[in-house]
Amino acid sequence: MKKIQSSAHFLLIAILLCAVFILFIRYRLIASMLSGTGAAVVPLSDESAIEVVSGSDGNYIKWVDFKITCDALSKAYTLDVESYDKDIHLNWIELLAYAGAKCGGSFDKSSLSLIDKLAAELSGGETTIEKLTENMDYYEYYYEAYEAVLGGMVGEYEIEQDDGNGNKVWKKVYGLKAFSPIAKGFEYSDYDDFGSSRSYGYKRQHLGHDMMGQIGTPIIAAESGYVEALGWNQYGGWRIGIRSFDKKRYYYYAHLRQNFPYALDLKEGSVVTAGDVIGYMGHTGYSTVENTNNIDTVHLHFGLQLIFDESQKEGNNEIWIDCYALTRFLYKNRSLTEKNQETKEWFRVYQMKDPAAEKYKENK
Repeated sequence: MKKIQSSAHFLLIAILLCAVFILFIRYRLIASMLSGTGAAVVPLSDESAIEVVSGSDGNYIKWVDFKITCDALSKAYTLDVESYDKDIHLNWIELLAYAGAKCGGSFDKSSLSLIDKLAAELSGGETTIEKLTENMDYYEYYYEAYEAVLGGMVGEYEIEQDDGNGNKVWKKVYGLKAFSPIAKGFEYSDYDDFGSSRSYGYKRQHLGHDMMGQIGTPIIAAESGYVEALGWNQYGGWRIGIRSFDKKRYYYYAHLRQNFPYALDLKEGSVVTAGDVIGYMGHTGYSTVENTNNIDTVHLHFGLQLIFDESQKEGNNEIWIDCYALTRFLYKNRSLTEKNQETKEWFRVYQMKDPAAEKYKENK
């Protein structure tokens, strides 16, 4: 009996040692494959694995798992704006990247306390973000990743405002210069559907965020940029693709209205300013025949693709992020629109001057 127990005990130990050895070999194999490429190798148990590879323009990020909550975005943003005219101006992306590096990219209520604590230390002049992150693993990764998502959303700009007497006056402000993709006053419903299954054409994941509303709802440019794609796609129907001026973000607006999908003056190459009306909600798509309504539910498919290297623009290396929390954050800035009864188009009420757009036009 003891001999049988001893044999079983020995067999169990052997199995465990074998499993550990296999995991070690697997890790060493991945490390050797990535050596010399500039890749950051992380333990296999790290669920938020960080991947960096080499490209034509040096090392670039291969994957981003964007998990910042709306509450964290709002807190970091508020701290940034409130400190703008102070001796120490806090950078909301630095605050978020610090919290991301500390928490492995996952945000919860403790992350908010972490952001508050960091802001207090920086504001008090006790330290600097450079000193705090000098030896912090992955801070640079999270900063680059979050800057790619949020880099064009906060800054100085000019916008028309009502002076209280029915007149419009220009005012220079600092703050959120990105907008919700749905115009102000138009209701919609949504939920976090990123990654859910889609079957048209082939089985795949949903790489965007659906916002359900009414046909003809004005669709708004979330960020200033230039139109890179315009026309029919059998999956997205009538769609618009807008690239940010730094080329890091590609905004995808799909399933636009049948017969009247876009702003009439919009074309490939057009420069749009955040808050402009670019198109209208519909349910086109899922057909090789142009101008077909084959989507059951009227909605906007809003997608955000990150591009660190042009090789990621199309193909198997595309990076699409979950932007549900981002759309909730952008809800605080919705563009007010009015209808031209003759052309049936909608236009923004208050015009905006974005320095990024003005600079791009000058350099064209």
